[in-house]
Amino acid sequence: MGSGQLGHANGYKPKNVRSRLGNLALQIPQVRGGIEFYPSALEKGERSERALKLSMAQMYIEGVTTRKVSSVLESMCGLSFSSSDVSRATALLDEELEKWRTRPLGRVEYLILDARYEKVRMNGSVVSCAVLVATGVLADGKRSVLGVSVSMSEAEIHWREFMLSLKKRGMHGVKLVTSDEHAGLQSALQSALPGVPVQRCQVHLQRNAQAYIPKADMREGVAADIRTIFNAPDKEEAERLLSKTVEKYRNKAARLAVWMEENLPDGFAIFAFPAKHRRRLRTTNMVERQNREIRRRTRVSGLFPNEAALLRLVSAILMEVSEEWESADKAYLKLKTD
Repeated sequence: MGSGQLGHANGYKPKNVRSRLGNLALQIPQVRGGIEFYPSALEKGERSERALKLSMAQMYIEGVTTRKVSSVLESMCGLSFSSSDVSRATALLDEELEKWRTRPLGRVEYLILDARYEKVRMNGSVVSCAVLVATGVLADGKRSVLGVSVSMSEAEIHWREFMLSLKKRGMHGVKLVTSDEHAGLQSALQSALPGVPVQRCQVHLQRNAQAYIPKADMREGVAADIRTIFNAPDKEEAERLLSKTVEKYRNKAARLAVWMEENLPDGFAIFAFPAKHRRRLRTTNMVERQNREIRRRTRVSGLFPNEAALLRLVSAILMEVSEEWESADKAYLKLKTD
């Protein structure tokens, strides 16, 4: 072996790889000494696809997967793998994702908070872990996924720590928070973002009202009444319409009337902001696309081997979504006045 040579060729080994382009017949170099060829399919491609492969590979190696998962992984990767292959690929991807999750932030005009649950194996049991996601409209009017965190629940301490981490990274200037009624969130907001108004998602309020309607034939009318309230031109008119609607249902649907009076005002914070911004900020619909993408990918895995695997996949998906938003030619909201 010559000076500086790391190894020498030892022929080739045929390998069939299933890819999006179909079956690929490859010749994999065989070497002696120093150089190791391992499944590059685990390291290349979109981050979210790499994260999904790694998650499923971990499941396989740890013995918690099924024959179906093994089959899907083989179809996706097209190569055999070992625990060292997965560890190496995982370290590379995790470093990239950690830099994104801890990147500096700046001025955020509007903040949207959301949470979802995914199944994770922990200490021999299957538990539900909360995925907390923060999305913002930046000073240039474009959207950005600001951060993501995985925790055992939506308890106040987890929401508070998550929001404080965003502030430590430089998030400032928030004028409005839009969210659903997540557990522990309201108390956490009072601590982490005191004085910032909170807009409860009007779509979720509309859905929640259905549980208080005593007769099925009333649902359409109640939904129309709530829409009329939320579509009012200003807060004063919305409050007038709410009072009128509460009286309308006071006798024939008393529980509904009480619920409306106590909860619908939580959807009125948006009236303090420009009319041209209201449609896109009065609900959490902005994040529905990213939630659909998360569901599409997590459905394949079904069960994550640990919290780190869940955080890896969700981070990769959200990083790709955020980059697409931030590189768009058109802003999500026009913030600057002419």
